[in-house]
Amino acid sequence: MKILGVGIATLDIINRVECYPLEDSEVRVLSQRRSRGGNATNTLTVLSQLGHDCAWAGVLPQSPDAAFIEEVLRGQQIDLRHVRHLTAGKLPTSYITLSEESGSRTIMHLRDLPEYRAEWFLEDVDPGEFQWIHFEGRNPDELEVMLSTLSGSEGLRMSVEIEKPRPGIEALFHLPEVLLFSRHYALSSGCGNAESLLTGVAQQLGEQRPLLFCAWGDQGAWALDRHGELLHAPALRIPTVVDSIAAGDVFNAAVIHALIQAATPMEALEQGCRLAGQKCGMEGVEDIFL
Repeated sequence: MKILGVGIATLDIINRVECYPLEDSEVRVLSQRRSRGGNATNTLTVLSQLGHDCAWAGVLPQSPDAAFIEEVLRGQQIDLRHVRHLTAGKLPTSYITLSEESGSRTIMHLRDLPEYRAEWFLEDVDPGEFQWIHFEGRNPDELEVMLSTLSGSEGLRMSVEIEKPRPGIEALFHLPEVLLFSRHYALSSGCGNAESLLTGVAQQLGEQRPLLFCAWGDQGAWALDRHGELLHAPALRIPTVVDSIAAGDVFNAAVIHALIQAATPMEALEQGCRLAGQKCGMEGVEDIFL
């Protein structure tokens, strides 16, 4: 299936340390790696490995770091025809501290690049080329234009990742077929667990609601199907957490892949937990398979 992902790409600079450092301390870094990151491009990388024909729509500046990102994405067979190249701005960069002791990752993110615009999407993207379009839930005003334009397109399915609270994002929840929530969004919304978030969103949207998913780390993930049934799948248990960076993006890719394969919401939930767990036992997202 041909899938378009709309969102950002980042340069990730990942420092692995024995344990997370105290403030005003000096620690020795065990290893460092430079990687392509970004939610949408992480998800596309996994979907490409699962056999889909993937393309990315996003923004890159003209810089050596951006050239590195393009090289990596091309190596992962991701179509870059829909990328906008700007002369101003800096590639979004995430400085990540990865703790060997706990497997946690702490991210400091630098962003100085315009968001992808709806006008570029309308100019550059032919929706008829794609069977599924996945959006990061960024810049709600621009996202509303893109989703509303695509709403009702025959043969096209859409998903939106809701990772962070953004003013006005809730008004768009009725537009895609699938909503993929993060634990961070749930907690920021005052919900102490996935169940309360999903049932609350369902009550607001009524019967014409999307499929709702919410991943919750080592507690697994939950979904609410269109019949109102709350589903849960446990997290995959692994001996050691090696790298939890992008586990949520892998979960999202696995859910999308399962739904494309006509899986039930429960099967999609289980597949998402399995692949996200596998990812936490390895570095990066470049070698993940079902």
